[in-house]
Amino acid sequence: MAEDSSAFLRGARILPTPITGRETVAELVDNAFLAYNAGRLRDGCRLYTDRMLADSSTVGMSLTGAMTPAGLGMSTLIPLIEAGFVDWIVSTGANLYHDAHFGLGLAMHRGSPFADDVELRDHGVVRIYDIFFDYKVLLSTDLFVREVSARPEFQRPMSTAEYHYLLGGYVKEREKVLGLKGKSVLAVAHECGVPVYTSSPGDSSIGMNVAEQALAGSQLRFDVSADVNETAAIVLEAKRKGESAILIVGGGSPKNFVLQTEPQIQEVLGIDSRGHDYFLQITDARPDTGGLSGATPGEAVSWGKVDPDKLPDAVVCYTDSTIALPVLAAYSLARRKPRKLKRLYDRRGELMKQLEAAYKEARATRDARAVAARD
Repeated sequence: MAEDSSAFLRGARILPTPITGRETVAELVDNAFLAYNAGRLRDGCRLYTDRMLADSSTVGMSLTGAMTPAGLGMSTLIPLIEAGFVDWIVSTGANLYHDAHFGLGLAMHRGSPFADDVELRDHGVVRIYDIFFDYKVLLSTDLFVREVSARPEFQRPMSTAEYHYLLGGYVKEREKVLGLKGKSVLAVAHECGVPVYTSSPGDSSIGMNVAEQALAGSQLRFDVSADVNETAAIVLEAKRKGESAILIVGGGSPKNFVLQTEPQIQEVLGIDSRGHDYFLQITDARPDTGGLSGATPGEAVSWGKVDPDKLPDAVVCYTDSTIALPVLAAYSLARRKPRKLKRLYDRRGELMKQLEAAYKEARATRDARAVAARD
């Protein structure tokens, strides 16, 4: 005789209403995204909107893949930033470099992924899958980066957040001259006080141009230790005053960088913490090939990256970021009112003092225990 099955049948019945063509994106997600990765995307939309965007939560985003060349900076990231739905960012340098094209009024075009690349090269056209642009776009952006980075305020070591803030200010000014607005993530992040970090600052055309200037005597240097400590300071305060939420778009180095903040706090600095509270990842990678090593929610718990008590709330959506991210943005903007900007960039000094004080306290406690153990 079969045992009682009611424990397994508590989920809502699958009874969607027919699609009419008049649905909003949010209504479509709630009604028709019921199973498989559509179901996971629906779970992710609800987690992000209902919990991660609580006023007490601080949201960090990692960004990989060629998102800004495809226009997602303007269509998706900027609306999220301006609504207060993203409080700090770790991005590939490439996304920030290509983002600058739009703020400088340079054109990106839709093309074909099946074009002849030799022919494109002969005509001075660069291809990012099905995105085409003139090679001169790279040269113009390179020149802008070099001219700005040579200015006096850049001639010192700084975190990548400070560099991107200063650079974003100049992109914003160029937008004004060109009569543009809301074209560049860097410019909007500057305006909204959202710190933008790059976990591998040498791995992009921005880093390449800064390296060229170093050969010419520039004093600009990226302080990677400042990046590690500043991001840890952001998460420490988030945990002590509320919740820390992480939105992972893609994978790569930025994915690990947003997550390693908790091991930095716990393992390295010795400060008591339990990991991030909310974890939402959009990815097309797989754990069994190493593409998600250490970054599935369960594995992240074992590293101390995610609070084990919050593991049931974690969502991984295995799909294309260019599909899921606009859907997530449309859903959250429809279902939740804008939040007050946290302006974490403006508070970096204050946050670092809090981290330093907590570190000194933890170290003193550890040293006292070591002395007691020897005695």
